[in-house]
Formats: sequence, C-alpha cells, structure tokens
Amino acid sequence: MIETILLASSGPGNTETMFKALLEIPMIQRSQVTVLKVVPPKTAAGNMGDQRSDNAQELTETIARLGIETAKVTPMLREGEPKDEVCKVADEIGADLIIMGSRGLSGLKAIFKNSVSQYVFQLSSRPMLLVKDDLYSIRPVKRVLVALDKSDMAKESLKVAIDLTRDIKDSELVFVHTLSNLRNSVDEAINANPETDPVLAPAIAEAKRYRINYRCVAPEGQPGKRICELADSLNVNLLVLGSPDRRPSIAKGLPDIDRLLGKSLSDYVRVNAPCPVLLTRIETD
Repeated sequence: MIETILLASSGPGNTETMFKALLEIPMIQRSQVTVLKVVPPKTAAGNMGDQRSDNAQELTETIARLGIETAKVTPMLREGEPKDEVCKVADEIGADLIIMGSRGLSGLKAIFKNSVSQYVFQLSSRPMLLVKDDLYSIRPVKRVLVALDKSDMAKESLKVAIDLTRDIKDSELVFVHTLSNLRNSVDEAINANPETDPVLAPAIAEAKRYRINYRCVAPEGQPGKRICELADSLNVNLLVLGSPDRRPSIAKGLPDIDRLLGKSLSDYVRVNAPCPVLLTRIETD
C-alpha cells in the first residue's frame, strides 16, 4: 500500500498536474503527503529571513494549488542540494512513493547536467513516480500498463497497479509480457489462451478478482522499445515497471553502471515513455 508519499515540489507543471490526477484515486486520498521544497544553501546572511519567508510562502501556495486535505499534508522546507535532500527526507519519513519531475535525461548527459531525478533514481531504493516536464499531456489515471515477467519485482508492480486501479470506474490494466525473445508464434499462443501463460495467468486472476478490465499483449521486439511503443499506441496514462537494485548492501552508495549509462530496461523506459512512469522497487542483498 502507498500510505506515505513524498512530493518533491518543482513549481507548477506536469508533476503537480499528475499529483492532482492521482488524488482522484481512493488509495492516494488516504495517504499522508509530505510536500518538500528544497532551496540552495545561503551564502550571505543579509536577507536570509526574507528569502526563507518567500520560500515558505511558495510552499504554502503549492499546497493550496494541489488541493490536499490539510490533515493529510506536511509542508517541509529544506536548505541544501535537492538531490541529497530528496533522498534524506524520503528515508526520514519512510516514503512508500517519491513523486518528482524529470527532464528525461539519461546516462552521462543526466550526470553532466546535474539531474536530480537521475541521482535519486540511481541511489534511492524507494519506489518512484517520474513525470517528464512538458513532454506529454497528463490525463486521469484510467489505463495502466504493467510490465510483467517472472520476477518478484513484477509481482510488486502488479500489486501496485491493482491497488491503484481497483476503485477506479472503467479502469483497464494492460499486461505486457516482457520476455525479450518472443516471436509472433509465441505471441499468438499467448493471446489465444493467456490464462495458461505462467507470467500472465497470475495477473489475469488478480484483475478478475477485483473486476478490473484487462488486456494481454506480448509483441515482438526489444522489451524497452516495445513497452514505450505500446504505451503510446494504447494511450496509456501510467506505466508501472519494476526497477531492481542489483547492488549489495555494502555498495548502496556506489553507482550502478548500467543505470549510470542508461543501459537498464528501467532507465530506458523512464527516459522514453510517453507517459508518467512508476518504478517499483524490491531491495536485494
């Protein structure tokens, strides 16, 4: 369940619009939300009081725009590096989900341009919802694409998708079989009887249990590319994908080279998806 949310505020835009769309979902309405605004450290003491007052006012205005119930929201103003503070606050409040904007940069480009979302994606083990800035239209969450394989991460993605859509009228789940070696003959077999497929069958059973509309797809091609193409062609509102932390506990503070260079499936999808991407996480040691 998503009970504690950290929203990294970056002003009016797609991230705020997406959050307001999420507030239409009963599970999100029940969540506690921390709205975090991070400002750079002050080097001069002269007008620090005025600047802090201005930043506090901006935070108040952000919460008013979002329309969060007063009892459900905690405003938080921090000074420091945004990428560090987001990770710190997420751990402090035990966030079940981090929501933040993204410029859609990957690999070394993201590093050179000091991408906050890339840094948090790289080093946090918490689930994240990334919303690209002004690159697509945000719509109410009705159709959710879930990337599935046999992993525990996929099971977590399915659980999150079910929790989000179970109380949305006329919602639909799109289950995508992500085996990279699928061919047309396998695709036809799965679509002919998906309830016998070991990956799709559990997802179908859960959708039926909660009476959620669903469809199953397993097209040919590379997983990352075809997931993004499907999200576009089916007008998906949200994409849910597992994002593993492959590093051992002793190396949690070190970069994951695949993510660093944008070679992982989750990195490809977060950069190229035509809709917001929710990355679920399961830590592995």
